[in-house]
Amino acid sequence: MTTAEAPPEKTGKSTLHIRATGLRPHRQPLLTNISAARWLLLGIVLASVYFFHGFLVPVLAAVVIALASWPLRERGVHQLGLGRTMTAAAMVLILVCFLVIPIAMALLYAFRELKDWINWAIFVNASGAPTPDWMLNLPQIGPWLDEQWRSYIGHPGGISEIVQAISGSNIGTIYRGALTAGSLAFHLALTLLFMLITLFVLYRDGDRMVAQLDRVGARILPDRWDRLSRVVPATISSTVTGMTLIAIGEGVILGSAYWIAGVPSPVTFGVITGFMALIPGGAPLCFTLVSVYLVASGSPIAGIALFVWGTCELFVVDKTIRPLLVGGPVKLPFLPTFFGLVGGVKTLGIVGLFVGPVLMALLVSIWREWQREISEDEIRATTPARPE
Repeated sequence: MTTAEAPPEKTGKSTLHIRATGLRPHRQPLLTNISAARWLLLGIVLASVYFFHGFLVPVLAAVVIALASWPLRERGVHQLGLGRTMTAAAMVLILVCFLVIPIAMALLYAFRELKDWINWAIFVNASGAPTPDWMLNLPQIGPWLDEQWRSYIGHPGGISEIVQAISGSNIGTIYRGALTAGSLAFHLALTLLFMLITLFVLYRDGDRMVAQLDRVGARILPDRWDRLSRVVPATISSTVTGMTLIAIGEGVILGSAYWIAGVPSPVTFGVITGFMALIPGGAPLCFTLVSVYLVASGSPIAGIALFVWGTCELFVVDKTIRPLLVGGPVKLPFLPTFFGLVGGVKTLGIVGLFVGPVLMALLVSIWREWQREISEDEIRATTPARPE
């Protein structure tokens, strides 16, 4: 039976359409316009990440600083009436004068002192050295430290063996690397310049960017965006203020105390104390060890005075200043703080000291928001409905 003789019910609509118009019906395209747009958007995002990943560090640093200091920006714009551009310029200038320049000078001075330490290590590694007297005079552990010093450090080549075992490089290579570290100054200066430019733009147009993010976020998370979008800046502000600024203050105050007490390389120890203050219990450990060194090296009055001063300063900071400055919804416990600090430094370098704990604070805040919603749902489920 031919097609012309087929029963009417056997003849499909497409065949009738072809007979009537001579054209085949429209088929669903293999790649729709929406799919093409999504793949194009994904490709653009991946290309942007590939080409601009080098700017990730300064942008993250600028975002963290901008969120932490946003109340000051709002006061300058609305209460003082300076305008967006003038307020942004003033904020960046204040940051450069009171934070960037002093921290950079402290780091440069600490690197110079560190160079002296490396020269001493090379000298001891070449000719050996007896156990320092202050180690021998330590009660209980003095003989043990003397034995360890003679076994690992006191003989020629001892420090080189330790460095080789830890890092896989000899001490000469590390020394040459420390001398050539100045070649990274241009890269650091360029990163700092990008951060300041980004910070200026955020201070000037940040509220407009936030409005755009709110529109997108309300479409993605319509029921949760309002609360999460307010938790994030408060969390970042709390974390940066409570950890970074207080750590800088403790480094400056205790570094000055080291200098007054006659500690060698006070700037270096002050910088180390400031970094350690980012970790709970880090600052007390630093000034306690320095106090023990002063007592063992023949300066008991200076060591005891330094320990008393550090204890009082830490008590004042933890009991009065920190509760006033830290007002955000997230107070990080020790373990997330430690992981955020170490992971941030390993991934982003010195900027990771600020970005890592902030990211951990965001994760903790999201987790607590989730727990809060679960608790509210459980209370709602157990509460009997009111009769109408």
